[in-house]
Amino acid sequence: MIRQKSFENEKPTLFLVPTPIGNLSEMTPRALEVLSSVDVIACEDTRTSGQLLRHFEISKRLIAYQNFNEESSARGIVNLLSQGNNVALISDAGYPLISDPGQRVVSQVTAAGYNVVPVSGCSAVLNAVVASGLIVQPFIFIGFLPAGNTDRVKKLREYKPYPMTMVFYEAPHRIQKMLQSCLEVLGDRRCCLCREMTKIHEEFLRGTISEMIEIAGDLKGEMVLVVEGCRDDYSKDVDMSMILKMVNESVEAGMSTSQAIKDVAGRTGISKNKIYDMVHNSDRKGTC
Repeated sequence: MIRQKSFENEKPTLFLVPTPIGNLSEMTPRALEVLSSVDVIACEDTRTSGQLLRHFEISKRLIAYQNFNEESSARGIVNLLSQGNNVALISDAGYPLISDPGQRVVSQVTAAGYNVVPVSGCSAVLNAVVASGLIVQPFIFIGFLPAGNTDRVKKLREYKPYPMTMVFYEAPHRIQKMLQSCLEVLGDRRCCLCREMTKIHEEFLRGTISEMIEIAGDLKGEMVLVVEGCRDDYSKDVDMSMILKMVNESVEAGMSTSQAIKDVAGRTGISKNKIYDMVHNSDRKGTC
């Protein structure tokens, strides 16, 4: 077990700092304080982040942290921490790690025994969910679906029976094809298409998937799609081997079996008793 008391030790710290998704006025005082106090800021694009920091008159050393160099950059950040530096990780917009790079460095930093401290702030996921008009809790954040139609449909079929509200990210040039796949696999469910949130052209389109398809071709900007969950009795259709895999992954990540079962039940909507029976039957067969 790793126990971190964030503000009761003097260890170097990696701060996860959200940045505005549009309106710069949503940069929090604490985020500005952290960015002003750290020694190094790791970002996706030094040009984009440089503009943001200049706006707030913050001058710090910037290093690039992107998907293609994530492994080497993670090692570099751990090395910076080992030298006594505090580091802030930011994305181009929104919260780090949410469909943005960062997972690898957080894993390596915690394994090395340094602090990882989140700073509250902007999140397109939460903005979209609470304004959607759909059920807020529980919801599942899926992020970007595969770009290819075959893989996209295959992934949607996995999520089709889930009862919780689903949240997707999508690029404007793919939104119409993505919505068509949703209609094909999920049916004509209620949804909310959110675009350009916190910006001057912010818009929330609430209706059915088929209604969104009719106008999606003319829409631009960053988009979040919120879709209602399945209302049917779906548990008989769920691939329970996938549920077992989720439990095993949670256990491997450090949870107890009971914690993992509770976690997966909350994420999928399947009863804890059903997952418990499956896990323990699997134990008796020696497959868990």
